[in-house]
Amino acid sequence: MRLNEFYEIAERYAPKALSDEYCERYGAYDNSGVLIDTGEEIRGALFSLDFSLAAIERAIAVGANLIVTHHPAIYGKISDIVISDFQPLGKKLVKCLKNGISVISMHLNLDGAEGGIDESLMQGVCGGKGSNVAVMQPLSKGGYGRAYDIEERTVNALVSQMKNTFSTERLAVYGDREKRVRRVASFCGGGADEAAVEFAVKEGAQAMISSDFKHHILTLAWESGLSVIALTHYASERYGFEKYYEKISQSVALPCVYHTDRELL
Repeated sequence: MRLNEFYEIAERYAPKALSDEYCERYGAYDNSGVLIDTGEEIRGALFSLDFSLAAIERAIAVGANLIVTHHPAIYGKISDIVISDFQPLGKKLVKCLKNGISVISMHLNLDGAEGGIDESLMQGVCGGKGSNVAVMQPLSKGGYGRAYDIEERTVNALVSQMKNTFSTERLAVYGDREKRVRRVASFCGGGADEAAVEFAVKEGAQAMISSDFKHHILTLAWESGLSVIALTHYASERYGFEKYYEKISQSVALPCVYHTDRELL
């Protein structure tokens, strides 16, 4: 299979046009798409949330010459490629090129796609598709940031369920753990900002779920009456990215494997 053929299938579930639309509509920046093309026929694909050294080494071990990531393998401008302990990106890029490994990254388009990472976070929190759903940043299809109803329970009970669903013990909780919650707002990755807090409050949420909270956002949410549940960035997005992997692996006639950097869960 040629790389462009694989990419056409990958785009069915997360068109790059969604990333372009999001950036234009909400003033964001992204670098999704084919980021390394070695020109070789694709023999197998490895899916990894991050473009990590461990993912590259595993791809080599299993004979996969395509890595599909969520976070862009190349995000900003590259002024040079140097192998150095202080420049791990150079080491990773050289390792891929030496081993004939191409790379595709599906970032904001997969965050906002229907059935994508942000929607999957909601599904993992509520145990289903969610009801009475409001989207903070809607797109032509899908969007980012959601408020929705859940079966009423205490914050503590919600946290216990989330630890199981998202396979993590690293959950920080701010607020009364015995507070009862029936509506939450969630934002995958590091999307918790002032606008997210305002959205959560206006939508009547009692709890806010995200990761990478800056201190002033955390205190703003808490002082606005929201309980705050902070996942690791990795845990908030791995769940949805694995679902994406399952869709693609069932759609291509190639061996596909999924890689997890468990230290980041």
